[in-house]
Amino acid sequence: MAVHSERVQTQSPEAGKAAVAGTEEGDVRVARATPKKSGRPVGAGAVRAALTPYLLLLPAVAATLVLLGWPLLKTVLVSFQNLNKRQLIQHLTEWNGFENYTDQLTDSEFWSVTGRTVAFTVVNVVLIMVFGTLVGLLLNRLGQRMRLALSISLILAWAMPVVAATTVYQWLFDQNFGVVNWFLDQLGWHSMAHYNWTEGQYPTFFVIILLIVWGSVPFVAFNMYAGLTTIPKELYEAARMDGAGAFKIFGAVIYPIMKPFFLATTFLEVIWVFKAFTQVYLINKGGPDGLTRTLPVQAFLEGFGSQRFGVGSAIAVLTILMLGALMAYYFRIILKQEDEL
Repeated sequence: MAVHSERVQTQSPEAGKAAVAGTEEGDVRVARATPKKSGRPVGAGAVRAALTPYLLLLPAVAATLVLLGWPLLKTVLVSFQNLNKRQLIQHLTEWNGFENYTDQLTDSEFWSVTGRTVAFTVVNVVLIMVFGTLVGLLLNRLGQRMRLALSISLILAWAMPVVAATTVYQWLFDQNFGVVNWFLDQLGWHSMAHYNWTEGQYPTFFVIILLIVWGSVPFVAFNMYAGLTTIPKELYEAARMDGAGAFKIFGAVIYPIMKPFFLATTFLEVIWVFKAFTQVYLINKGGPDGLTRTLPVQAFLEGFGSQRFGVGSAIAVLTILMLGALMAYYFRIILKQEDEL
């Protein structure tokens, strides 16, 4: 019986590894040569994700442009016109360039009103920030029940409409039937029994400032209290262990942490007080003898009162430019603070 032997060829391990590697490289080449098919173009999802925030903001931007941008543009256009009663009746458009602006910028009355507005704003903002901070600190120290009672009182003062609050203050300081005059008379100041609070410049400003501060303190107080709740109690305890009193704790612990709050709130209060119109106008319409006019009241009285709409619009635009300068200064402070952090 013949036995046939066949020669079996064996392969070394190194050769096997090379073959496997060659196979893998070939698969990779094939995969790269045939790109994966997709129904959407490459990067469509990324583009959609990038555009989504702008699409969500589009309704708000459109509403802002319609409700604020268009009236602002019309005000700017009117400020370059000689628009009085005659032009309105005859539907005339008389452009006079920068005449309205030059007349105001060279008018001593305009600068007097501007200085009065700045002083009025500074006094109000200082009082609002001081009393608002003190009330916020008080809210942080009170018990739950007293804090709730004080918070309700602040909310009621804050939520009251400006016209309603101004009417209440007119009743309180009424010459003949006001509660304030009656109370001062009961305290022994009999000369205040029939005192006219709107007869002079400073008494009128006193009532207006009291009204504005009363309505603005709750906003500062609530924000101050909300910020104080974020400060760890360990910092207070460490400061007290070092022998720090109330003023030292405020200067070394509270103020450095709450500095962004003070900057933002002060800036908002400057804007709100600078453009305050309702309180100033309703108390005495800028009187007596125009001594309590501020820039918003001056713009209204020149525009609608005297029907010099071009002049009134020019004053309004100048007011906006002043507020814009304040905003630029504020943003510069914010950016500088962020760089320091």
